[in-house]
Order: sequence, then C-alpha cells, then structure tokens
Amino acid sequence: MSTRTREPGERREPGEIFGPRMTLFADVLSIGVVTALACLPLVTVPAALSTACAVLRSVREGRPVTAGRYVALLRERARFGDLAAGAVALAGALLIAADVGLAGAGLPGGRVFAVVAGVIGAYAVVVGLRSCARPESLTDWRAAVRGAARDALRDVGGSGLVLLALAAAVLCAWMMLPLAFLAPGPLAMALTAIDVRDESVTHRETA
Repeated sequence: MSTRTREPGERREPGEIFGPRMTLFADVLSIGVVTALACLPLVTVPAALSTACAVLRSVREGRPVTAGRYVALLRERARFGDLAAGAVALAGALLIAADVGLAGAGLPGGRVFAVVAGVIGAYAVVVGLRSCARPESLTDWRAAVRGAARDALRDVGGSGLVLLALAAAVLCAWMMLPLAFLAPGPLAMALTAIDVRDESVTHRETA
C-alpha cells in the first residue's frame, strides 16, 4: 500500500474524510494530552474540546495537527462566552447527577424519573458534544448549540455514534487512568468525523 504524502490541494480518494496526515495517530494523542490539561479547570471543557475539533478539522485544509497550534488557537479563545458555556455545562452535569441520585434514593416514582432524567441527560450530552464539533463553536456558542440540537434529532445515527465515542473514551479512562489524558484526542477526532459525515450527507441531500 502506497504511503505517498499528497499535497493539500490534491484530490482525496472517494469516501476518505480526512487527508493522509490523520494517519499520524501520535498527533491525535498529543492533542488529547493538551486537551486534557486544558480541561482541568472544568469550566474550560467546551472551549478545550471544540479547539481540538477545530485543529483536527483543519487537516482537510492541509494544516498540521500539533500541540503548539492547539495552544495558540486556545489562547485566542480566552473570552467570556467560552467560560460561560463551560459554567452552563458544569451546572447541567451537576444537576443531572443530583437528579439521578435522588431517583436512586427510593422516592416514589423514582424509576420513571430516573429514565426521564437519563433520556434528557443523554440528549444534553449529545447536543453538548456535537456543539463542540461544529465550526460555529469558535465564535458563537448559541449558534453551535442550536445547530447541534437540530442535528441530534435529525441524525439519530450520528447521535448514537457520539454516545458510543464518549462511552469508549470513558471506558478507556476507567480501565487505565493514564489513558484519561489521551482519550480527549480520539474523542475529538470521532466528533469531528461525525460532524463532517453529517455535512457530507446534508450536501448530498440538497444537491
């Protein structure tokens, strides 16, 4: 199998989402490490993950995937909107955790409440993750969330893939704690691929 590196302007093979640089999985893992470190303050999780997705998406334009480029792009995003998005995401996660805890406390109707809370929580997680993969997240979180909420319902298969990607990342981190600092890279790659896939499907439907 040929390993020739094509120039950024060369045509990709049919069905190939990303260019050949994506085969350098070490780059994805380095993005995972810096993303994990950037997520440590918690309120920076949306900005950190969406920056990782943006760096990976730019491979299609021939740009390199490096930790240095990630850090440079993340520094440009130190704005109130990103921190506000992180605060909302953190508050939502805590609320869902509290609801699940209450449902398991033996309250009347707890099982039904747990199911409802689980469905709402899963939908919120899908919307949040798909928002990070959308290009709009770099400038306008509200537009990114609106688009992700629409895509989450329209593209049920893609939403299922998002949950599977998250489950795989969590499972890897649970099995071996050091992998928690690598998991954000493959997760961001999966989210970006799902979003690009959705763009391709939408383009074919409207063509």
